[in-house]
Amino acid sequence: MSKIVIIDYGMGNIYSIQNALKYLGYDSSYSALEDDILNADRIILPGVGSYKKAMENIKAKKLNEVLQEAVVNKKIPILGICLGMQILGISGTEDGFSEGLGLFNGIVEKFSIADMKIPHIGFNEVVAPNYSILYKGINNHSDFYFIHSYRMKSEKTEGIANCNYGEDFVASFEDGNVFGTQFHPEKSQTNGLTLLKNFLSF
Repeated sequence: MSKIVIIDYGMGNIYSIQNALKYLGYDSSYSALEDDILNADRIILPGVGSYKKAMENIKAKKLNEVLQEAVVNKKIPILGICLGMQILGISGTEDGFSEGLGLFNGIVEKFSIADMKIPHIGFNEVVAPNYSILYKGINNHSDFYFIHSYRMKSEKTEGIANCNYGEDFVASFEDGNVFGTQFHPEKSQTNGLTLLKNFLSF
């Protein structure tokens, strides 16, 4: 059984994630300890709230250094969810400019479409990449649950799933051992559970 560590940096909606994992038959721990993270088989980086505050919390706990070692050097697979996905990128502008963890080539800015209701809340269609670990066994153009006011754009195209809410944005990415979903798989019913299982079992 994989050792799954959910990163504790004070801004994660962890209980719904842990419940989804438990439903799938996986135990998980919630930790900010270096030894736990470096010995994990899978890392999940949750997140709800402000990009700037998230990065302040992560740097205060030196988790940016631990995650660099775990993900870049040890190649442990990581899945960022919602804000957790966003901070895997290069930078974000929520509450002012902040550098992210720099583990994926994406930048996060507020939705720029004036006549769309913000935040983007609810189920929306996702167009999966041609080859995908995350979407194995999931029909293309399936719906997933979103709630966010800021979105990621990326120069990368390979491994990118897109969603459109007035404009196209990154719904998810897979880049080597680095994965992210803007939507909440733990709140996306059968499709989301399948995606989580795909990440945990590839």
